[in-house]
Amino acid sequence: MKAVQVIGYGERVRVGEVKEPAIVDPHDVIVRIAGAGICRTDLHILDGQLAEAFHPTLPYTLGHENAGWVHEVGPAVDAFSPGDPVIVHPAVTCGLCTACRSGNDMHCPTWRFPGVDGWNGGYAELLRTSVRSLVKLAPKTDPTRIAPHADAGLTAIHAVKRLAPFTYPGSTVVVIGFGGLGHLAVQLLRVLTPARIVVVEADPGRLEWARGYPVDAVHASGEDGGVSVVLDETNGLGADVVLDLVGDGRAPEHALRMLRKGGVYSIVGYGGGVALNHLDMINRELTVIGNQIGSHRDLIDLMELDRSGRVVLHTRCFPLDEAADVLAEVAAGRVPGRAVLVP
Repeated sequence: MKAVQVIGYGERVRVGEVKEPAIVDPHDVIVRIAGAGICRTDLHILDGQLAEAFHPTLPYTLGHENAGWVHEVGPAVDAFSPGDPVIVHPAVTCGLCTACRSGNDMHCPTWRFPGVDGWNGGYAELLRTSVRSLVKLAPKTDPTRIAPHADAGLTAIHAVKRLAPFTYPGSTVVVIGFGGLGHLAVQLLRVLTPARIVVVEADPGRLEWARGYPVDAVHASGEDGGVSVVLDETNGLGADVVLDLVGDGRAPEHALRMLRKGGVYSIVGYGGGVALNHLDMINRELTVIGNQIGSHRDLIDLMELDRSGRVVLHTRCFPLDEAADVLAEVAAGRVPGRAVLVP
């Protein structure tokens, strides 16, 4: 079958023929891929930024935002049948540990991460995963357009659910960065919280895009990263929550400066960092929340919001053969929303 593989860090991906996956475990499922979303994590992988965290053996197939149809099931699988449309949770978990049994399956100590940790992902015609990772879609659903929900939407809903208890009518949530993740985050904030939503973004095109979404204010980040406009929006008090979807450069520093006393810094984007001043953390009693991918329950909830039209994913599809060029376009910020590779 055809697949897109990382063959070396700092190199373009290779599109070629690889062996089809086969059932290994009785709970395995082979999914025929309808669409595989391109995530910025894929760019970090190609740059070698995740090598120390996962130590994958190269080459392997990228792709952790996957949706398609059940192609083949293991002998222990009876809840799914060939032809069922599904979206694939990006983690393969044990189902037996405390984390899994508590609904925090992304904290499973033995989890695997197809497309990231060396387990072959979904930039291919077929993907092997576990039945525990599947969420069944409504009959006759075309899974292609929703593939990025498997990580982008899943991460966004998880982060919004975790910050929601810190919001109240009249509170302010600042979203740093508006793009593939940001356009989902603001919709989820509108559905799941009563907060005012303020978007801070550097790119003029994305600023204009953000103004078409259900937000209360959109501001250019400017030289101070948006600190001054956030203080103006909040009468000098600062935001109740800052949701940082960028996470690199000086974004973390700016995020902390935007917060009011008792504020929450919610981190999704990565690549940078900030030194925490303990006295400032204590005096302002700040909370820092790191967000991984969401749970299986989060993905179920997200699919219902998508089905009902309350969260709409903006996607653009490309042939799998064009993966190398599309990855370059995504890296350059020239693909609004989420890019989806179609085998």
